[in-house]
Amino acid sequence: MPDDAFETTLRSLRVWDAPLPVFDPDGAPDSPLPLFRTWFVAAARAGQAEPHTPHLATVDEHGDPDVRTVMLHGADERGWHFASHATSAKGRQLAAHPNAALGFYWPVQARQVRVRGPVTPGTPEEAYEDLHARSTGALAAALVGHQSEPLPSVDALARASEAAWNRAHGEPTAHAPTWTLYFLTAREVEFFQGDTARRHIRLRYTRTPDGAWTKQLLWP
Repeated sequence: MPDDAFETTLRSLRVWDAPLPVFDPDGAPDSPLPLFRTWFVAAARAGQAEPHTPHLATVDEHGDPDVRTVMLHGADERGWHFASHATSAKGRQLAAHPNAALGFYWPVQARQVRVRGPVTPGTPEEAYEDLHARSTGALAAALVGHQSEPLPSVDALARASEAAWNRAHGEPTAHAPTWTLYFLTAREVEFFQGDTARRHIRLRYTRTPDGAWTKQLLWP
């Protein structure tokens, strides 16, 4: 591949060539959760691949940002739910600095949602219910454990994964003790609607100290 292939490819890419939905912020609800749920369903029905896989941003012990893709497990009055091992990198970071941000991008409709706020772990019972409401594969992956730890070889992963799958099939009530369900309670939620003329609409919800929400438009 020629050296300029990256630059040529990068400059050739375009976004939002299809017709896009119109977002009227004057009709937005008083709180962000109903709008998030509406946009989420619309993204899925529009054919957006994996709309439930946002990026999760945390900070490490040095204050440096870290980001990865996670799976959304729910969104309700308690917050936006995701899960991980408490011993993973993200689990350790959240224990030390329990604030995070989620970023959803649904390019099929040129929409983004950004959520920021404090994160709290659920109870062990909630973690158990969360894990066992999912697939056998999810249970097997959790049973492997060692998330974010150094891996000696691919063969070691294959052996551990095979053992975990066998246990998940033979012991479907098994639990991974470090599996944790987290709740991000939003302090701020921003909705972004892209526009082909670059007149993007940005609407930010901010929670007040008494728990109410305020809305504000932002320049794109």
